[in-house]
Amino acid sequence: MAEKKFTKETYKQWFEQMLLIRRFEEKCAQLYGQQKIKGFCHLYIGQEAVVAGMMSAITKEDKIITAYRDHGHALAAGISANEVMAELYGKVTGCSKGNGGSMHLFSKEHNFYGGHGIVGGQIPLGAGIAFSEQYNGTKNLCVCFMGDGAVRQGALNETFNMAMLWKLPVIFICENNGYAMGTSVERTTNVQDIYKLGLAYEMPSKAVDGMRCETVHEALEEAAERARNGEGPSFLEIRTYRYRGHSMSDPAKYRTKEEVEDYKNQDPIERVKNTLLANNWLNEADIEKIEENIADIVNESVNFSEQSAYPEANDLYKYVYQEPYPFIIE
Repeated sequence: MAEKKFTKETYKQWFEQMLLIRRFEEKCAQLYGQQKIKGFCHLYIGQEAVVAGMMSAITKEDKIITAYRDHGHALAAGISANEVMAELYGKVTGCSKGNGGSMHLFSKEHNFYGGHGIVGGQIPLGAGIAFSEQYNGTKNLCVCFMGDGAVRQGALNETFNMAMLWKLPVIFICENNGYAMGTSVERTTNVQDIYKLGLAYEMPSKAVDGMRCETVHEALEEAAERARNGEGPSFLEIRTYRYRGHSMSDPAKYRTKEEVEDYKNQDPIERVKNTLLANNWLNEADIEKIEENIADIVNESVNFSEQSAYPEANDLYKYVYQEPYPFIIE
């Protein structure tokens, strides 16, 4: 496919979106160290081009579901930094009312359906969401993310088979950052080109450069057109990289400094910024202003979360079980 020429507005949107995710995640790392954020916390630093390129290729009516490294997806889908940060704090003003935390972000308003802590558990759910859209006769689709470790789950094969059989409007995306926790792809499978797993079901599948917004957008745009035309699912192995460990408790000693630095030299944010500067679409003062605005948004999210209340103990079963709760004796 010939490289598509994107507009100034698209590049600026990508830059602002990726920069917000990067600065938000850097602040999360700081707050985790201060024990303001507790529990599991998986940062998205380095992978920002995947969600930025996705959002410019789909519509606000399309649905998104992902695994537990979900802060970037939630922010890209339009959930405010205030709501995401408050959820990480476990506050009632969070997007999951303080009940989900880092791994279980959710917003029906923004068509974002998680945030799932069970490895691969979201894969059949993504197909189910797509089936709902097909059943209701919409032109919407579901983008279903997973990690390179999740493709080892049996649910993927069952889901791929059914999705192809019913021609469901779903785009399966494996964000291949090279490591399932601390285990490299090379140590988990003989099929190191993960996209080839989709070919067994005759599902259109390809590998995509995940360090460039342009290539991600083009791949998503093509897959989305297939889904909306009733031609069924696609499987994209988007090759990306996380600069930090699997979670905040992972020192990532299984990688060399040279490997990490090599990927940092391909940093998607720097690439987009350089494109904006090279085309004279923005100057250094404009970039600095965007940086300041993003910093204000992130700092405000912290202040908002600090001032928000924790959920009431009486609300423990709310949003989980149907009311009234038959097992609670008054």
